[in-house]
Amino acid sequence: MQIFEVIEAALTKPPIPHEPYKQSLKAWAMYCLRDRGFKVVYAQNADFAIEPKGAEKIYFKVTNNAGDVDSSCAWIVWDSVTKIASLIPPSS
Repeated sequence: MQIFEVIEAALTKPPIPHEPYKQSLKAWAMYCLRDRGFKVVYAQNADFAIEPKGAEKIYFKVTNNAGDVDSSCAWIVWDSVTKIASLIPPSS
């Protein structure tokens, strides 16, 4: 799906680097997505959601631990060793 390629590009080539001691992973991810023009909105059962034009909301959760990932929504996972964020699309 093309939208996930754009989201992944926003995270792998961010406008600012993620600095865990300055901002949370959630705030950084939301900033990166807003910078790419996504409408980031509140989500009750996730960390946040985006509303693509003409499509349903995509829900996201963020974590520093890949073991937390489940199939409930899309995940943004921060690897503190490699200092790289990765996107795990929802499995549907």
